[in-house]
Amino acid sequence: MASVSCENESMARDNEFHDYVMGDVLSDITEITSRAMFGGWGIYKDKKIFALIADGELFFKVGDSNRADYESRGSRPFQYTNNGKTYSMSYWLLPEEIMQDRDELVEWVEKAARVGGEQSQKKKRR
Repeated sequence: MASVSCENESMARDNEFHDYVMGDVLSDITEITSRAMFGGWGIYKDKKIFALIADGELFFKVGDSNRADYESRGSRPFQYTNNGKTYSMSYWLLPEEIMQDRDELVEWVEKAARVGGEQSQKKKRR
């Protein structure tokens, strides 16, 4: 299970996997950018975060509208540990078969970006 410890800021980023994701997996999709964060990477579409890279794995933003897609493929949420307590985030591991299927990948990116946009709007309303 992937976990990122907030207690260990010296964790090295997986640049090779990041380069593979940005240069191969997501390269055909427009408006995709990334930014280093917390020992991993945040991935953005149209300036809204929709994915994370942590511990050499790619996680997409999940909400009520797309959670069943991940559950049906046996995926799991991203988790991290802080002060001995484990937390789950609303990012789930992108199944390997989706990474290899360009058409389906575009659909999953759009769904994750929509969830990210919806959650941004909810935060603004508060």
